[in-house]
Amino acid sequence: MIHLTPHNGIPRHILLMMAVMAGFTVANLYYNQPLLDIICRETGITQVQANLITVITQIGYALGLLFVVPLADMVSVRRITVLAMSVAAVSAVTIGLADSVWLLWGASLTLGISSIMPQLFIPMATLYSRPENKSRNMGYVASGLITGIVSARAVSGYIGEWFGWRAMFFIVAGLMLVGLIVTLRMMPQVTLSFKGTYRQLMHTVGSIFVSHPRIRLYSLRPAMSFGSMMCIWSCMAFHLAGSPFHAGSDVVGMLALFGIVGAIAVSGAGKYVPRVGILRMSVFGGCLQLMAWTSAWLFGDTYAGLIIAIILADIGAQFLQISNQSGSLQQLPEATNRVNTIFMTTMFIGGSLGTFCSGLGWSMAGWTGVCLVGGCFALATLLLSAYEQFIMKPKS
Repeated sequence: MIHLTPHNGIPRHILLMMAVMAGFTVANLYYNQPLLDIICRETGITQVQANLITVITQIGYALGLLFVVPLADMVSVRRITVLAMSVAAVSAVTIGLADSVWLLWGASLTLGISSIMPQLFIPMATLYSRPENKSRNMGYVASGLITGIVSARAVSGYIGEWFGWRAMFFIVAGLMLVGLIVTLRMMPQVTLSFKGTYRQLMHTVGSIFVSHPRIRLYSLRPAMSFGSMMCIWSCMAFHLAGSPFHAGSDVVGMLALFGIVGAIAVSGAGKYVPRVGILRMSVFGGCLQLMAWTSAWLFGDTYAGLIIAIILADIGAQFLQISNQSGSLQQLPEATNRVNTIFMTTMFIGGSLGTFCSGLGWSMAGWTGVCLVGGCFALATLLLSAYEQFIMKPKS
């Protein structure tokens, strides 16, 4: 079994495995989005209750990030991953068999908690890569994560339309079992960086958050961007089900394929972070997302307008995540998992907030309300960049 040491390099096949597994596991959070309208029709729940399935899944992920990911500094990543994938498989089967909204919500929460593997792999890619490859390799794993997000919607949209929404979650359970086998065969041993109790570990997470304002900034800015991106998907199934589209979940899945264009386009963006700078990449990403919501608002009753919005929103979110996550993790290389806990917990709180607020926007003003909410989240990233430029002294 391979044993990795900090800053000494990661074999290419291990890096590829982490990128692929990151995509497969983070996808668990997004399979439900194209299926919400079908779930409403077949179970009799309201659109608000269906929207909460997505919100609760993301809340579960945030809880996993906050309370499970820091353990990777004191417990083997291999052990955490095996346990998490086992729980994810059981949760997916439970969702597939659920006959009440409470069971759907409960199993969605545990599925979210147990899908945190990408946030174990991204710090590994940063810590164990050679110094000149850290941002690049982190970008590769992060691109696997984003590809998983957009691919999940495409896959579940088609499967939901042709085989039913429950079939999708039975497939998820099978994928998690395959991932469990791959993990047991390929996951390397790593050096643990913290010796102490879990309580002491979590105390250090709080201390890092309080004492490092730049980590807070680098976490909050992509959180707003991620919230903006989630807005476009949280109500897409409802938008396409109505006039003028009258489309099913397979069309939602087809549109999600265009999100992969964004993931591919920015797959190597990590290597440009040192050259371009975190602030400039963040401003560019925020502007792309504002352009996305302009397209969604002006041309949201056409497929072309929605496709442009999807591509620009995904690319903008990737620029913000890759650049800010790279800067955040390099603040404290000796505590990458704890720093990543702060970064990703904040980011998914932003995603949950975006999903929830877009649901409110939909209930009050339809697609126009969703566009207004998404645009406000994108604008928040630019305001935070202005704060860094004029109040804080930017490092890059």
